[in-house]
Amino acid sequence: NKLKNLKNSVINMNMTVFEARKWASSFLKEHKREAGVADILLKFLLNVPTHEWLLIQRDALDDAVWQTFEAWIKEHVRTGKPVEHFTNEVTFFDRTFYVNEHVLIPRPETEELIVAIKDEIRDDDVIVDLGTGSGIIAVTLKKEVPDAAVYATDISTEALKIAAKNARNLQAEVTFFQGDFLEPIIDEKIAPTVIVSNPPYIAETESLSDTVLHDPKEALFAKNNGLFAYEKIVNQLNLLRKKPRLIAFEIGFDQGAALTELITGKVEGAAVTVLQDINGKDRIVLWRND
Repeated sequence: NKLKNLKNSVINMNMTVFEARKWASSFLKEHKREAGVADILLKFLLNVPTHEWLLIQRDALDDAVWQTFEAWIKEHVRTGKPVEHFTNEVTFFDRTFYVNEHVLIPRPETEELIVAIKDEIRDDDVIVDLGTGSGIIAVTLKKEVPDAAVYATDISTEALKIAAKNARNLQAEVTFFQGDFLEPIIDEKIAPTVIVSNPPYIAETESLSDTVLHDPKEALFAKNNGLFAYEKIVNQLNLLRKKPRLIAFEIGFDQGAALTELITGKVEGAAVTVLQDINGKDRIVLWRND
């Protein structure tokens, strides 16, 4: 059994930082996990800045730090628990956000969504982030365009607690509502000029790695081949007094054509653009209204 030595603790014996890294990297590789996880977790536990990292390699590792590090590495190997659930931190747009098991861990592709729309946002815009999760999109847009009004919604009260915590930590004035996508915005009679959303878009039949599956299922999967959330949002848009100037969706790599057809089939004259991510895959849909 390849995992039999998960049960056996490695004795510290004044192990150095370098030796701990070497053990963890080898252990991770042996069990088909990313070796780089070792450095991320150990840097976090030691709270050492990157520029000092190479200077402490021969330092002896404190027993308490070693025990936590060893336990984390073995749990990651055994369960696939993501690094961010150990550290409760993720960097997004050069800012540190708090995350836990109640919210989706943001992917690098979502930063590309911010880049795609940031320069089109005006100081007098009213921005609404639908399905905000940890609040990364709403908070980031507020920090990047401080004069814009920013609202965000999520159906999960636990997610909204995390989003509000991030807004406080980063001193971003965002108003949060609990509800299903646009429903609370319609109820509050808010008139958004920009809507942005990274909703659940993975088809229920698709298989994912065990690391990703630690994210909340409701933030990952959607019915109708992953298009259900988009259909709901497009239908809710009809209840707004005026269509927003700009709507931006993050999408799955194979959903560009289907979502374009969905939008243009329901909204006459909708101008839809599909953008590709850094890997050349469809990732963003921009929908502009005159």
